[in-house]
Amino acid sequence: MKEAKNLRAAKFAEFGDSFKFDRRLFAADVRVSIVYCEALFHAGVVTRIEAERLVNGLQTILKRADFHQDYFNEPNAPDIHSFIENRLVQLIGETGEKMNIGRSRDDQSITAFRLWLREEIETISKHARDLQTALIDAGERQKTAVFPAYAHSRKAQPILWAHWCLAYFEMFARDRERLDEVWRRVNIMPLGAADLTGTAFEIDREEIARALGFEGISANSLDAAADADFAVESIGAFSLLMVHLSRLAENLITYASPEFGFIKLSAESASFLTSNENLEALEMVRGKSGEIFGYQTAILALLKSLPLGIHKDLQEIKRAIFAAVEVVKSCLQISVASAEYLRVDYVRTLAVVTQDYLNAAELTDYLVQRNCSLRTARDTTGKVVAYAASQNKKIDELGLKELQNFSESIGGDVFHALSLEQSLTSKNQFGGTAPERVFEALEQARENLEREANH
Repeated sequence: MKEAKNLRAAKFAEFGDSFKFDRRLFAADVRVSIVYCEALFHAGVVTRIEAERLVNGLQTILKRADFHQDYFNEPNAPDIHSFIENRLVQLIGETGEKMNIGRSRDDQSITAFRLWLREEIETISKHARDLQTALIDAGERQKTAVFPAYAHSRKAQPILWAHWCLAYFEMFARDRERLDEVWRRVNIMPLGAADLTGTAFEIDREEIARALGFEGISANSLDAAADADFAVESIGAFSLLMVHLSRLAENLITYASPEFGFIKLSAESASFLTSNENLEALEMVRGKSGEIFGYQTAILALLKSLPLGIHKDLQEIKRAIFAAVEVVKSCLQISVASAEYLRVDYVRTLAVVTQDYLNAAELTDYLVQRNCSLRTARDTTGKVVAYAASQNKKIDELGLKELQNFSESIGGDVFHALSLEQSLTSKNQFGGTAPERVFEALEQARENLEREANH
């Protein structure tokens, strides 16, 4: 009977054990505790000698974990904070228990979690920046190469290859802006909320926040203990970032296929990574986006029915965030590696953009500029395209008289308007694909990243 009871107790303990996944908070938890022990001294809760013993013990634990691979095997603990406390008591005796005066396991844990997540967001943003740099490099390497832009899954109009690269650069710029916004809300310190109601000791929360690099402290102890909004926002930013990585992967996979042949994903010097290996890795990036969406759904589903307060199931949010962070970082690193060897097949794409009547829009614009109504211009262009197709010719291969049969507004300058060079050059407004604008955008993008790196 007693044995069965102990077995059930062990099962329940194992079920609620978070140590196997929150041990990655070890360094952050120790850092928070070191600063908190100093705060205990300044609050008059512990003596200077006790504070020094606590801090030295915590620093010793931190160092030993780096040198001993099996350091986390013993003693058994239900979570990382309990593990640290056990190790500290082993090392310095009962004084180690004073580390937790005036705080709870919950506000300590969530503070360490925020500290860890804050730094992981910085790392993710850096990887995204590396991807932006690789995209700029790819655009600059072949900045005069042309490329087909698609509408409704069909080739629509010619653009510069660099313009395509800059489109993804902008996506990841927005992702990094979102990460910055999330970072600011993650970077609020809840330590001092204790067991929902706040601490009864004269702990200087502002000083602890400054020492740990937090930008502010929570304003309400009950909210601080129960808040998971920052996790929801983080997973939301990760999800949209993964959407963009998945779209990039899909484009690269498609354009590198034999059916398209627009790009190459490996260089002769990059013998460590074949084109097939690169493509398979990109397929994994595309697939792993669904994993992040699953974590996002799980977090939202968990939170929607929780009443205000501390609940054990909140620890599952950490599990989801831990996994999501690892997926996002690995997918970004794979994407960077792929983009570093990205090359466009200029001959192939040039042939493509001069086929299939991609300059039909230029004829419409030409007619509108000669006072034809937009409806008439579109109707005329449609008829010209149908006629050219029946003659197995491109629009600019038709004779002037043939074109004038469709509209008296067409003059000899129409062939200049239909040329690839003019098609690109005419899109000269800010944000367009005109070479002048694209080269300016490349230069500005590079300057922005360099300026950011110097701050």
